[in-house]
Amino acid sequence: MNAEKQNITQEEFELIERYLLNTMSETEFISFNETLKTDSLLKEKVENCRITLQAIEEQSLIEKFDTFHQEITLENNSKIISLSDNVKQVKWYKKYTVAASIILLLGLSGIWYLSSTQNPKQLYNKYFNVDPGLPTIMSDNTSHFKFYDAMVNYKQGEYIIAISKWEALLKNKPQNDTLNYFIGVAHLANKNEDAAIKFLDNVILNSNTTFKNEAYHYLGLAYLKTNNIELAKKNLTFSTIDNSKALLSELND
Repeated sequence: MNAEKQNITQEEFELIERYLLNTMSETEFISFNETLKTDSLLKEKVENCRITLQAIEEQSLIEKFDTFHQEITLENNSKIISLSDNVKQVKWYKKYTVAASIILLLGLSGIWYLSSTQNPKQLYNKYFNVDPGLPTIMSDNTSHFKFYDAMVNYKQGEYIIAISKWEALLKNKPQNDTLNYFIGVAHLANKNEDAAIKFLDNVILNSNTTFKNEAYHYLGLAYLKTNNIELAKKNLTFSTIDNSKALLSELND
């Protein structure tokens, strides 16, 4: 790992901390998530911070403080936080309310850990119900006809056929929230979580979408299915759907 990858600025640390502690606003979360998709270095720094915090969390309270204090080196006039190659220590060079931060992190252990009674797969199966879709309406409009023709396939559980037809329409309307939403849900129903996330992300980036709550709900489920509990909770937080609130409550227990 080179020197650049070992270092994280104070500003980056504070940004990543907000991300990991789920204190970002919806706008900041969406923007940060988009950046993570293209910035591999930032993604690595986030992962390093997450692993470090997990290591701290796994020990007893006294051990956490002792180990953490042993691994912290305070140096004057420095604004860089260094992460070691084995990502087992965090060094920051300001008095950054260390004790308070650790206590806060320990109190939020649910962000990274689910007990055996909250198995992600079980919770996913409990809360996932495919969107029933839109009423199929006959129309003389060619594009409308093709859309609802695919909707018939979707309702019959023929997700691959529906996706193929909708993606053909999406080529002319790549930002269409309805197409992106149903393609995403169809992929999720077809057990393709990564593809589902891609299309559902397009929906929440559309400020005018009417599928906002639904998209966040299914994004939460998609991340839950991939065992990414942190992102599952973040997305569920932005959905007002009752099932989203119920699932989030179980994840936080």
